[in-house]
Amino acid sequence: MAKFFLNGAGIDFTAGDDTPLLWAIRDWFGLTGTKYGCGMAQCGACTVHVDGNPTRSCITPVSAVAGKRVVTIEYLPSTTQGATYRAVRQAWIDKDVVQCGYCQSGQIMAAVALLQKNKSPSDADIDAAMSGNLCRCGTYQRIREAVKVAAASVPAGAAPAKREGKKA
Repeated sequence: MAKFFLNGAGIDFTAGDDTPLLWAIRDWFGLTGTKYGCGMAQCGACTVHVDGNPTRSCITPVSAVAGKRVVTIEYLPSTTQGATYRAVRQAWIDKDVVQCGYCQSGQIMAAVALLQKNKSPSDADIDAAMSGNLCRCGTYQRIREAVKVAAASVPAGAAPAKREGKKA
């Protein structure tokens, strides 16, 4: 049994320690914002944050997150990263990043993680942080521009949004 925190809630996961985190998130907890893309950690569609770090959930067994905090895109607005998430989301809209949208939750999770660590990333920093996230539509230039816009618009010392109750 793996015990971890999913979106702020304590979880006792008993279905099997080798279950990929992605399937626990989607199938057991019904959180479908995290996408299945390739199943080999090559595309980034399944990106979640584990203790604040972007992590490919398709190859991460639940046993690897025991005692850790897992955050999915659904819960990101109510975390300490909420202001960064809101800035990224607005920049995505302003720069018209999304085409098909399938990769976007993974792209956003990667962008938020980058901006939490680096408030003023260079093009090279952005490219390196986003390189593991594939976009079939090829919106990479707009993604880079959106990350720059988001970096410039994250309010200093912004508080996270409040969320009613805790939900896995």
